Amino acid sequence: MPTDKRQLWIGVALLVVSTLFVLFSAVTDIFVVNALGFVAALAMAAGSLLVGLSEEGARV
Repeated sequence: MPTDKRQLWIGVALLVVSTLFVLFSAVTDIFVVNALGFVAALAMAAGSLLVGLSEEGARV
């Protein structure tokens, strides 16, 4: 099955950036960074969804 490379790489980028942001928020005690960890968790979910749906004809 063909793979949508653009969607795959956007998903991988979201996963990497969000993971780094969550790890950074874990080692700091700044409240704003901890609050934005929620956004990073949502971005991780979106990234994994994009990677999972990158193949042509894939359904949720």
